[in-house]
Amino acid sequence: MKYLIFIALGGASGAVSRYLLANWVHSMWEGKLPLGTLFVNMFGSFAIGVVFVLVVERQLIHPDWRGVLMVGFLGAFTTFSTFSLETISLLEAGHLMVALGYMLASTVLCVVMAGLAVQVTRFIV
Repeated sequence: MKYLIFIALGGASGAVSRYLLANWVHSMWEGKLPLGTLFVNMFGSFAIGVVFVLVVERQLIHPDWRGVLMVGFLGAFTTFSTFSLETISLLEAGHLMVALGYMLASTVLCVVMAGLAVQVTRFIV
């Protein structure tokens, strides 16, 4: 039961962090592209790569932190459902090319960030 509480606390922290970071990025950019969500997803993808290497591969952090960090914090921090809804909103507003660019950028950049994080963390640790 204690483990579930830690996951829940990680999730709450991730959700609040996502909200604050996405709003800050959105306040810096007034364009049509929802860059706050894109940035959060890129950062979260990078972070999950680092945590994966540290917790799962190298076991430098206790395995219990996998649930707190990967399932709780990063599960709530990354925003794929928000990305999906924002893409639908762009399409419904008639911004086909912006929506396609956003989908491509989100998919490619987030996978690249996770891969980069795994490689960099493996090299450093």
